[in-house]
Amino acid sequence: MLAVQYTEHGGPEVLHLVTDAPEPEVGPGEVRIAVKASSVNPVDWKIVAGRPDMPVDFPATPGRDAAGVVESIGEGVVGWSVGDEVVTYGHEGRGVRSGGWAELMTVPADALGPKPATVTWDEAGTLPCAGLTAYQVNRLAEVGPGDTVLVHAAAGGVGHFAVQVARALGASRVIGTASAPNHDFLRGLGAEPVTYGEGLVERVRELAPEGVDVVIDLVGGGVVEQTLAVLAEGGRHASIADRQIVDHGGRYLQVAADRADFTALGELIDAGRVGVVLAAVFELAEADRAVEQSQTRHVQGKIAIHVAG
Repeated sequence: MLAVQYTEHGGPEVLHLVTDAPEPEVGPGEVRIAVKASSVNPVDWKIVAGRPDMPVDFPATPGRDAAGVVESIGEGVVGWSVGDEVVTYGHEGRGVRSGGWAELMTVPADALGPKPATVTWDEAGTLPCAGLTAYQVNRLAEVGPGDTVLVHAAAGGVGHFAVQVARALGASRVIGTASAPNHDFLRGLGAEPVTYGEGLVERVRELAPEGVDVVIDLVGGGVVEQTLAVLAEGGRHASIADRQIVDHGGRYLQVAADRADFTALGELIDAGRVGVVLAAVFELAEADRAVEQSQTRHVQGKIAIHVAG
């Protein structure tokens, strides 16, 4: 089996393509997927670098995202059949299940969702982590009709989905923070761009003098003060990057694979209300280059890793 593996923690240089990786076994409650595509998320290369809270056994294969076809089903699995086209965000309880940068990946059956019919395999491979996070954080913040929403870090992998999901859930306006070169990109997604950094509060208040109804924080790093300064009275805010937000009346999201949420996101995509923006597509043998591009943190949309088909 072809797979990208690493035998020690480090940067992109520790990633190697192997041709004889053992096929993952399928246990009770699990499904094995013939992977068509995966993607690069910051969590992937942080695990490779050695996150203490996300330990791995060597040799390890990165990649928590995958899109592919159900190839084998373990004992006790219901609701899925061999041949189903699926997406997954690998998880194991509160732990980590990686392995998407390979021809086969085994995941718990409850970590699967149906692949949207209107996207390519490469596009589908970029959906699970970023798309699901964007959908769940919007729902957690109760974004709804008529809301004005501010998205911190709106041009990135999660951000470009979050902008579109907010609009699809009925937000009347979405303001997105980004560097100046990404402003046209955000306008194309239906957002009103503002430059992040010093003076952000004033720039947002110029666009929304009475404040915004919702703030979605995708960057962390102490933006909570800016968030509170632009929220309208009674406003809501949620973060995927700052656990301390709960001390300030906000909600914190830890994304979790959920079939119902995967299905709802897929329906928005198939209806043309949410789209995938591919920044680049790399072959499996180019995983190190894909990580290097992700680490620049200047990517519009998502980086896909093409595996097969």
